Amino acid sequence: MAEAAGVVNRDGRTHDSEFRDAISTSPAEVQELAIAVRALVYDVYPDTVEVVWPKQRSIGWGVGPKKFTEQFAYLMTFKKHATLGFYNGGELPDPAGLLPEAGGTQVSGTLSMRSLKVTRHEDLDRPELRELIDAAVRHQTTLVNE
Repeated sequence: MAEAAGVVNRDGRTHDSEFRDAISTSPAEVQELAIAVRALVYDVYPDTVEVVWPKQRSIGWGVGPKKFTEQFAYLMTFKKHATLGFYNGGELPDPAGLLPEAGGTQVSGTLSMRSLKVTRHEDLDRPELRELIDAAVRHQTTLVNE
């Protein structure tokens, strides 16, 4: 089902055709990383609402489909890596320092976006990354319920 420019997936990780299409222009190794990132996000938060933007070739994950108000993370693939970003990354606890201290802003400067490069499957095995995703989910859930 399409909402605006994004294709919303509320059916979980088994519904992945749009996701695979969005990452299809990246090398096989990067596609494998992207699939592993997606699996980790769904593992941490099984109720994830996924939105794929086919033209941007990006994927967002959230507690709902709205990009800046309900989503907690996004993924983009490139030639040599995948980027996992957090819309409110600057507000998340990050004791392991996975995210840069400075980052971009969106929506009139209200978001403190931060992202990290994923270049190896070992990057995804770090418990600190799982904790960061969990913190992002909790943070976004709190914002949505305010």
